[in-house]
Amino acid sequence: MIVDGFFIAGAALCAASVLLGVVAAVIRNHPDDFAILGLAAVELFLVVYGVAAAVRQAGGEGPAGEAWEFWGYLATALLVPVIAFWWAVTDKTRWSNVVLAAAGATIFVMLYRMEQIWDGALPA
Repeated sequence: MIVDGFFIAGAALCAASVLLGVVAAVIRNHPDDFAILGLAAVELFLVVYGVAAAVRQAGGEGPAGEAWEFWGYLATALLVPVIAFWWAVTDKTRWSNVVLAAAGATIFVMLYRMEQIWDGALPA
């Protein structure tokens, strides 16, 4: 698998989001603003990643795998932080922070798969 800058940036943001969610779950009984903002940064990254992928595909450098699968992963990945944020806002317990951390980990796995689809690598 060829690793590009988008994957590295996304992996770093996802790791920071997971770390903030776990730390918030350990020290707080309610969702922490830092954990929510960490997940918001991941969502913003996904929007930028989607725009960049659209530009790259329009320029002729499309996914090596199935394009519908890549865009399906991206659309689903864009929904995960929104649902986790909604959960954190409506449920004011320690578990909301765990959900925020799990969302960051889920996005990382989806980002890894999107990178595999883009590069044409077989799943590991």
